[in-house]
Amino acid sequence: MKRIVLSLLLAGLALPAAAIDLNKIFSIGKKVVDSVRDIGPAEEMEMGAGMAASLLGASPLLPNPELQRYVNRVGGWLALQTERQDIAWHFGILDDSQINAYTTPGGYVLITRGLFERLRNESELAGVLAHEIAHVVQRHHLKAIQGGNLRGALGDAIQTRAEARGSAGTYNALKAFSGLNELYTRGLDKGDEFEADRMGVVIAARAGYNPYGLVAVLQTLDTVSPEDTSFALMFKTHPTPSSRLDSLDAAMGERLEPYAESGLEPSRMLRPRR
Repeated sequence: MKRIVLSLLLAGLALPAAAIDLNKIFSIGKKVVDSVRDIGPAEEMEMGAGMAASLLGASPLLPNPELQRYVNRVGGWLALQTERQDIAWHFGILDDSQINAYTTPGGYVLITRGLFERLRNESELAGVLAHEIAHVVQRHHLKAIQGGNLRGALGDAIQTRAEARGSAGTYNALKAFSGLNELYTRGLDKGDEFEADRMGVVIAARAGYNPYGLVAVLQTLDTVSPEDTSFALMFKTHPTPSSRLDSLDAAMGERLEPYAESGLEPSRMLRPRR
């Protein structure tokens, strides 16, 4: 962090004296500090609540208290198998026919009605929820946000320098930084998704579920036609199901086979009443 701040200050000092805007330089420095400092549980939950509120603004919760309690029971039990007992976990089903699941920092996990209705048993539900829980445990979204803040700070430094020098080339570099920020609106890094898959099957197994529940979901997704628009956003923000299956196969092999038949009633699944 010291090297980054020093680089930014040196970049500012390299500008003509009349062009230096100290307020802007200090603002850039604050962004750098914010991008690398640790975020505590209270701030994480506050941030996550705001992000969850935005998701709920677009798609409200399914008006079915019984199903909402059900998904919270399953999700809460899975979360107890992790080290993240410093946050209050919340799970819910969005009234949305699209096939997707969302996670925000601080333990907010939401799956769509469309995805829930495609799941065949509770082990598959546990696999999906455990994958999302793993994102929170590994703080994937926080790291992505912090990475975006750092790129934003570096972009501000480029802009400050470009304004003083009137360099069109530097403005093009700034535009490239903006493009990188937009990448995070299209989903997490593929490596994060693969890691969440690997951790998710372990969390499910710890909770007593069939660890191959998530594998079964991915196998179902792998048979979906590309023309099915209900899957469009999920396929846009996640690696292909086949690549995720390959990654899991390489990581799991047959090591979790002994746990495959020891699940807690893997065929059980609460269904919405029509």
